[in-house]
Amino acid sequence: MSTQLKTILLTVLTLSFFVVALVELSGVSKTALFNKFNVQQAQAHPLTETPAQAAPPASNLPKTTMEFAEVKHSFGTITEGEKVRFAYKFKNTGSNPLVISNAVASCGCTVPSYPKEPIAPGKEGEILVEFNSQGRVGHQQKSVLVYSNAQQEATSIGFDVEVKEK
Repeated sequence: MSTQLKTILLTVLTLSFFVVALVELSGVSKTALFNKFNVQQAQAHPLTETPAQAAPPASNLPKTTMEFAEVKHSFGTITEGEKVRFAYKFKNTGSNPLVISNAVASCGCTVPSYPKEPIAPGKEGEILVEFNSQGRVGHQQKSVLVYSNAQQEATSIGFDVEVKEK
């Protein structure tokens, strides 16, 4: 075999492995290892606000406590392509204002929105989570990590849903 042919075959083989690795790691494939074994990666969602409007880092604030009315929700069965939402209600049960500094979803198909203003002691708030089922057929379990100045700095909320094909 000529050296040039070997180089071309090696290049094609290398690119093939690279493409397979990208598909597996991105979760695009319905049979990707991440989907088969229900492995979820946390992805940060960019904030739409300017840094001046962003909440101060929660670690610099006095600690408080918060309680969620529900930390796990089930949407039941939906059809692929549907978008569903759920509001996770919580209460500041501490004696200092509660500041939520971030909410990070485990998947790009899940978008959380949270209050940017401090929640006074005894007051309630909610974190709205929207799930887009496009391309997500089968049983889905997603989570959102909520970062705040609560004594437990990161709290996990989540949901499960069965997505049937169109």
